[in-house]
Formats: sequence, structure tokens, C-alpha cells
Amino acid sequence: MTQRLAHLSQVFTQIPNRVYLLIATLCFAASNPTVRRITDLGANHLVDGRNPISFCNVLFVANLVVLAIVVPLYKKQLNRATVAKLSKKDWIALLGVALLAGVIGPALTFTALDITSVNNVILIGRLEPPLTLALSVLVLGSGVGFLTVLGAALALVGVALTLLLAPPDPAMTEAMGFALGRGEIFAAIGAISRALASLAGQYALRQIPLGIFMVGRTAISTIVFGVTAAILFGPEHFMDVASPFLWQWMLIYGGILVMGGQLAWFAGLRSSTASEISLASSFGPIAGILSAFLILGVLPTTAQYIGGSVILLGIIVTQYEQLQKAKRDRQKLDPEPEPCPVKLDIEAGYKGI
Repeated sequence: MTQRLAHLSQVFTQIPNRVYLLIATLCFAASNPTVRRITDLGANHLVDGRNPISFCNVLFVANLVVLAIVVPLYKKQLNRATVAKLSKKDWIALLGVALLAGVIGPALTFTALDITSVNNVILIGRLEPPLTLALSVLVLGSGVGFLTVLGAALALVGVALTLLLAPPDPAMTEAMGFALGRGEIFAAIGAISRALASLAGQYALRQIPLGIFMVGRTAISTIVFGVTAAILFGPEHFMDVASPFLWQWMLIYGGILVMGGQLAWFAGLRSSTASEISLASSFGPIAGILSAFLILGVLPTTAQYIGGSVILLGIIVTQYEQLQKAKRDRQKLDPEPEPCPVKLDIEAGYKGI
């Protein structure tokens, strides 16, 4: 048995990092359409008139599935000596990541998925990388090039066009003179929450071992979300949490898409260059819209085509600068190019929800 595990481990280490990054990107891209799809399936399998696959149940049970995977996976790091080394600032950073990326961000994204187009949620989610970039420059003092800034600005313009060119909706709300849908507002605030979580995660991952970071973040977010939802909606809100129909889908969603995506991403980060990480992250919105079509049969609207095209242009501009930088690094024979700020986009945030 030990020899088989050793052989299997050797096989996994021989897989190119780019393959891991591609797998992670596809998992993350399929997550939002999958959530919409399985909640629709739950609506056709009601339990006493209730949908067992409600968004609250999805978030809560998916976190339990992730915990069941990460605890055995990182059990060597989960000891008193390692935990005792964490400072007060480390715990504050871990709590911030858990609340922002594990509770507030997913709750807002789930709400947005319930009342607006999946493609809108995907495209508006592109607010996160430029916001993360801006925060890393302002707070962490990260250096960025002109084209990276230009690419981030184009992404913001693309998101704005997606919102402003959308057809009128009865659920629209006036904000700063513009009519915005509530779902789009929730998706934007969710992206802001994840960007703040990325900043906190950047600090936390410098100080906290990866295993403790992942277990702690997931455990804290699960407990906080469960207690908060029980207080706001009553304990009966989770009465269907033991539904076999719910768990069979959560094993697929939480175990494969969420946890599988995160493990593949971290595996790909081991020795990938900044340009490879940037390229993998850049395919996110394209893969997301393609997933929405394959899983839900949803085609982009005119506004989404226009906004998405501008976002894609911004991605190309940013990627061009990363490729140029990688080329200069190779010419200097630098074996470890400086990490790109876009690495924060998926590394620290709770992707897949």
C-alpha cells in the first residue's frame, strides 16, 4: 500500500504545473454555473415544499466537505506547537480572510446568482483582480508596470459597460444616477470583499503554514456562517442539511470543484512563473462564460459581449506585459522571476464559491 501511494505521489509530481493551473481554472470557472444548476435541480426535488439545495445549505455543507478533506491532508501541521506560534496579528488576518472570503463574499455571490445572470456575476467578478492590484500597490507597496495598470483600467471599464448597457430590469436600483440591478450590486460588493480578503491572505500566507491557513479559514467561516444564519433565520433554516440529495451534489461540488480546484491551484503555484500564473487567471472569465453555456445553456447578451470584449482586451494587455517581463527575466538568467500581483487573485481568495 505504501509503495502504491509513493508511486501515485511520484506520478502527480511529474504532471506539469501548467496542467494543474488549467485544471484549477476550469474548476473555478464551472463553480458558479454549477451552483445555479444544482439549486434548480433542488427546486424539482422539494422536501415538504422546501428546496434542500438552498444557497445557505450549499455554503454550509460544501465547507464541511472541504474540512473533511483538508484536515486529514494537513494533519501533520495541525499540532499545538505550530498553532501556538501564531501571533495575535496572524489570528486577526486569518479571521479577516475567513469572514470576507468564506462568509460575506460567497453569501453575496450566491444572492447575486439567485437574482441575476450567471454571466453578469462572472464578468462583474473581474472587479476583483484590479481591486486586488490597487490594494497591493497602496498597502503592500507592490511595484507594477504601466500596461498592468492599463489592463486593470480596461477591466473596470468592461465591467462598467456590462452594467450600464444591460437592458432595464424591474429589480433595478438607482445608484449615483445610474440604474443598477440588485444582483449586480451584490456581485460587485462580493468582488470587493474577496479583494480585501486577498490582501489579508497575502499577509497571512507569509506567516501561517498553508495547512493551518486552509483549515482555520474554512472552520472559522463554517462556524460563523452557521451561527449567523441560525440567529437570523432560526435553526430550522438548516433542517434539510442532512438531505442525501443535498450531500450527493455537495460531494461533487465541494469535493471536486472547490477543493479540487484549490489543491490543483496550489500544486501549480509550486514552481510556476508569474506569466504562467497570470495566463491561467486570465482564462477565468472566458472559461466561466463557456461553462455557463455548457452547463446552463446561457448565451451572453449584447451588453455582456461588449463588456466582456473590453475585459478581454485588458487581459491581453496585462498578459503582454507579463510575457515581456518573463522574457527579460530569462535574458538575465533569473531562475525565479518576481511574482506577479495577479497571483493574489486566486491564491488567497476562496475561489469556487
